[in-house]
Amino acid sequence: MTVEKQARAASGWPMLFVNLVAYAAAIWGMVQGIITLASAEDAGVPAPVTGPALLVGGIVLLIVSIIISSGFFSLQPGQARVLVLFGNYVGTVRESGFYWVNPFYSHSLGSEGTGASIDVSLEEGTPSVKAAAAAAAAKALSTKVSLRARTLNGDRLKVNDKMGNPIEIATVVVWHVADTAKALFDVDHYPSYVSMQTETALRHVASIYAYDHMEDDDASNSSITLRSNIEEVSESLKEELDRRLAPAGVSVDDARLTHLAYAPEIAQAMLRRQQAEAIIAARKKIVEGAVSMVDMALKELSDGGVVEFDDDRKAVMASNLMVVLCGESEAQPVLNTGSLYQ
Repeated sequence: MTVEKQARAASGWPMLFVNLVAYAAAIWGMVQGIITLASAEDAGVPAPVTGPALLVGGIVLLIVSIIISSGFFSLQPGQARVLVLFGNYVGTVRESGFYWVNPFYSHSLGSEGTGASIDVSLEEGTPSVKAAAAAAAAKALSTKVSLRARTLNGDRLKVNDKMGNPIEIATVVVWHVADTAKALFDVDHYPSYVSMQTETALRHVASIYAYDHMEDDDASNSSITLRSNIEEVSESLKEELDRRLAPAGVSVDDARLTHLAYAPEIAQAMLRRQQAEAIIAARKKIVEGAVSMVDMALKELSDGGVVEFDDDRKAVMASNLMVVLCGESEAQPVLNTGSLYQ
């Protein structure tokens, strides 16, 4: 595994002054050489040695100045420059500023070997991942790396949860490059690597949790589910991404689910199940409240001496009160002119 090394670069301002002087001297030498040669030709005399010397010297100095110019670069806050000399990793400059380094340091890394990983991406990835992989194949990585936080908004994936139910799930991941050497040298193309590993991690996390509790009174009702425990699932996804992206020198700042739903083929059935569970839970609350109210009413009437109830009267009173309290429609009063037992 490659480890990032800190490197220092010289300030670019002194070398910029030297470079400008060299450009001026090269132009002056070429102009003087041409003038000397032209004057000798007009006068019909042999050209002095100084003429060709000035012209050749000016050309050589111009070439050297152009080469020196390629060593200048600037870094903004949140950027780093990886220094690679003839295939050897020298170090990484992280401080912002204007610098000059060896002009033979590479400005980009070749994309050899990218083809194989791109082929795998095109076979296994979703449409957006395929597009990202294809774009990655079209250009080589620059040695100037952004250290700023980036957002990866993943596509909706169709996966099976722990119970085998097909669900649709999507995530958004905030990440940044923590180790520039690992990002450039230990993986082929780290942006496409992040995309593929994010999809893989999301599929894995979705498969180890159930979408929701299947039964309201299930003993496993306290287990973590995708719908009920968003924070726990997000933390698990972040840990999985950190583990998978560590070889690429990438650190995950945050990972959240942006979409979660049953697949269309079972969505209606699951909706009816959820509605049934809601109705059962509501009925349960109504019955519990009605029983407590009937018990309170009978006790109040008996303790206050308003009515003396035997077992039969208590049963009839309880039945009537339960019908009134649990019925969905309004109760219709019935006038009884006889005794309670008629």
